[in-house]
Amino acid sequence: MEAPPTPPVPLAALLADRELGLRHLAGPAEADVHGVHASEMADPSPYLLGGELLLTAGAELGADPDGYVSGLVAAGAAALGFGVAPVHEEVPAALAAACARYGLPLLEVPPRTPFTAVARSVWRLMAQARTRELRRVAEVQQSLATAAARPDPVAAVLARLAASLGGWAALLTGPAAGAAAAAPGPSGGPAAAPGSAAAPAAPAAGIVRAAGAGVGEEVLGAVRELARRVAGGAAATATDASGGTHLAVYAVGGGRVLALATPARVPGDHTIASVAAVLLTLITAERPAGAEAAALARLLLGGSPAGALGGPGPWYAVHARGGADPQALAAALGTVLLDPDGPALRLLTDREPAPQPGWRLGVSAPAGPDALAAADAQARRALERAEAARTPLARHSDSGFAGLVGEAEARAHAEALLGPLSPALRDTLRAWLAHHGSWDRSAAALGLHRNTVRQRIARAAALLDRDLDDPDTRMELWFALTRAPGA
Repeated sequence: MEAPPTPPVPLAALLADRELGLRHLAGPAEADVHGVHASEMADPSPYLLGGELLLTAGAELGADPDGYVSGLVAAGAAALGFGVAPVHEEVPAALAAACARYGLPLLEVPPRTPFTAVARSVWRLMAQARTRELRRVAEVQQSLATAAARPDPVAAVLARLAASLGGWAALLTGPAAGAAAAAPGPSGGPAAAPGSAAAPAAPAAGIVRAAGAGVGEEVLGAVRELARRVAGGAAATATDASGGTHLAVYAVGGGRVLALATPARVPGDHTIASVAAVLLTLITAERPAGAEAAALARLLLGGSPAGALGGPGPWYAVHARGGADPQALAAALGTVLLDPDGPALRLLTDREPAPQPGWRLGVSAPAGPDALAAADAQARRALERAEAARTPLARHSDSGFAGLVGEAEARAHAEALLGPLSPALRDTLRAWLAHHGSWDRSAAALGLHRNTVRQRIARAAALLDRDLDDPDTRMELWFALTRAPGA
């Protein structure tokens, strides 16, 4: 499963750091900080990506603090940190008033605190938050996999999911994908959220199971509308909000929908819910999945492929599009290892696949349990060739490095890796790597000051969450930069 994004740093965490000694002066006391930028420009807003704590000593503040602050707010700055003593003995009152008017948090940075110390604290807190979130996601994934092995797996998975997210989880089915029912309360009727009217009863056939805190009528109505968007197969997932409650629905297959209502939503919740949706797809399939479904669950949750599959193979990865009955295709290929979510069906079988009526198939080379990721990529490229040639089946035939990383896949990987970087940051990173990390030669090639290059490279490293001094990281980034769209 994809790792959750890096959580931002709450402004309160920086204010609580006694070593920094920051003091809140104006504007809201709460904000999410996604990065740090220092600038003494009269208008630094064009150089912000949004979410930054901007640090300045006010050297070019000028006589228009309103224009300065409004520009920062328009650029999406999270907060302003003003360093006193180098230029101003205290934070200008007009600046504090402007921050209060525009709702921008203003912090005083004492003379003893270097701006670099503030930046390092933000990166440290970000790294700690990401580690905590990755650990939480891994622990919940393991608990969901354990729940899926219990005698009543649907109820167990929903209960574990609701407890992990601190909300309500339900599996809807049939027409109820558009007519959700409330979780049963202690008396057997629908449970209502505290302070809300009891939710009206919905058709019992519309819900398989529900777990967690009950929800009110307004939330149920919003879930009902949201579920319609995925029940018909138009989308795999959808999100919304209702009265401060976060809603999410995930297609489970066979017209079923996993519905969630939670009081909050943090970066790892989508990853956790996606794992639960995969597990529910497996355990509610019309054909019993048995040991093979458990094997797929272990594979998806990061287990050992060799141990999960229980045999050396050979195995074939298959990508498929076109037909109307994925379960019938899986049966024809002699497997229940089926992932129905995504742009194409993905299957894993120990039988050599043959063409199937109504389907276009891409088939990998035979692979052992330790090479399934490469086989999956081969099958994806083979399906692209099958669709381009309008043939019912194409098999992997490439060899060497090109067979491991096709052009389309390389471009997709490059765009995903470099996605957080603006065009200016990409150009700077490319020049810096091309000049082997030399600040002066990179600055000369780009026509920039060497300090600007340093700031951009530091920003790129923070956005990518990578150590740019690592040779493996530099190699991967150079590969991506030379294959990204427009390179």
